[in-house]
Amino acid sequence: MTNEAAIRIVSFSTILVIMGIAETLFPKRNLDTSKARRWFSNLSIAALSTLIIRLGIPILPVSLAIFCAEKNIGLFNILLLPDWIEQVVSILLLDLIIYFQHVAFHKHRLLWRVHRMHHADLNIDASTGIRFHPIEIFLSTLIKLTAIILLGPPASAVIVFEILLNGCALFNHANLRLPVKLDALLRLIVVTPDMHRVHHSTDMKEANTNYGFNFPWWDRIFQTYKPQPELGHKHMHIGLNIFRTPEFIRISRMLTIPFI
Repeated sequence: MTNEAAIRIVSFSTILVIMGIAETLFPKRNLDTSKARRWFSNLSIAALSTLIIRLGIPILPVSLAIFCAEKNIGLFNILLLPDWIEQVVSILLLDLIIYFQHVAFHKHRLLWRVHRMHHADLNIDASTGIRFHPIEIFLSTLIKLTAIILLGPPASAVIVFEILLNGCALFNHANLRLPVKLDALLRLIVVTPDMHRVHHSTDMKEANTNYGFNFPWWDRIFQTYKPQPELGHKHMHIGLNIFRTPEFIRISRMLTIPFI
């Protein structure tokens, strides 16, 4: 196991446990489906996706960043800017690419069919942050690797970005009740649970807003920001109207969603 993989696994596991405990102690919404079943299915899907990526794409993002640095491939390896500028700009650009990727998965029909599995969760909590179809994870990894080849970001920036992406996904999907003033302060620098929950509304006008995963600024810049759901967080409907039966909690049925 590489240091990168170890760092990511430890950070992911730690944040997942913290979010799981926090949302249990301070829940925002009452869950109407079995949390144990959902967590088992969502964690199993994440494990399956990880296995497929390891088998199908043998190179890790950090390893590719190191290779690009050695071969002078990518924008930052050509420009040779100060290290702190490369670090900050690399993280911002990688996050912007993930924002546009998310928009694309909503706007293009074939991509949306794959992305639907993420939105089909009948409740939203920390485990929803890792509920992505293996096809989506595979495509997302290819996009990320392409971005690394084009940008040539420092390997350290890639590690930081990967940890941020995983950690923020767990945080902003958490069924966590935050004080209103704290939420307003936090969403100046990070996507909060209340901000991202709007994105999981059954109302597609709301689901097509708040695409950001790490930083909240892109939604404001590109005018896809919606501060609150119309029905309020306690009464809004989560999920997709066409996948509301409990059978879609089963792993086998979750995997069929893109083909239905």
